[in-house]
Amino acid sequence: MTDATENTGSLIDSLRREATILAGGIGSLAQRATVYHHMFEHSGRNHTFPLLAAHGALWAKGNFQRGMRFGAAVAWAHAILGGDRQALLRSLSKFADDFRDINRRVCVETYFIYHLTADPRLADLSAAKVPPGLLGEMARCHAARKTGRSLSDRERRSLFTAFFLWEQENVVGPAVERAFDEFHWAIVKALALKPHIRFSYFPRNNPLIFENFLNTGERIEKGLAAFDLACRAGWDAVETALGSYGIMPNGFREDPAGHFLAMARETVGVPLHALASAG
Repeated sequence: MTDATENTGSLIDSLRREATILAGGIGSLAQRATVYHHMFEHSGRNHTFPLLAAHGALWAKGNFQRGMRFGAAVAWAHAILGGDRQALLRSLSKFADDFRDINRRVCVETYFIYHLTADPRLADLSAAKVPPGLLGEMARCHAARKTGRSLSDRERRSLFTAFFLWEQENVVGPAVERAFDEFHWAIVKALALKPHIRFSYFPRNNPLIFENFLNTGERIEKGLAAFDLACRAGWDAVETALGSYGIMPNGFREDPAGHFLAMARETVGVPLHALASAG
């Protein structure tokens, strides 16, 4: 093995470790929102998938809480009829944790691919790991970042679509199917298949309503609709709306970049591989 190969392997291992640590545990939704926002800002506000993923993480926290409250109420009814309340609640808790883990894994892969494609030392590995269409979109994003150019919304949508399709195929789709396959509480499962998603930048009383969350095509359709609603709201408004969930700490609201760096130094250590290498 050559020194160059060993160095590349070390860089990849370091980046993968950094991505995994920054994504936190399955319940670290506000931490992941901070990491997602960092990628949006670091990209020159051109890579919008992380910003919308931050909204997804923050909305999910409230949705999980509502789901657990509903499940607890229904479980009492089952218990009155002789059902095993604790077993039902354990199954619901596992189902919620499965989705929190999907959120965590998406954050890991989003961070990993973003900084992998940003680092010129890893160009050969990027070409091997990232599909050509997505690689080209990421290359355009990084080129714009380096020159201080803002992508048009048409270009942003092209990048968003390429990344969204990749993560649906490689992370979300298989994991969502597995989570639903392993969850057998019929009444709660039926409701989970038809979520009403309300990101804080959506127009009032205009949620994205699913007929079947297991349908990949519908998830893609709704994801692109969320992007289009963000374009209409304006990216500054979408960014500001992260504070509307009442979850992000004061440090983030006052200084998002400083909050990310402090959190990253505390969890990963200094220097940060990706920030040091990608610029």
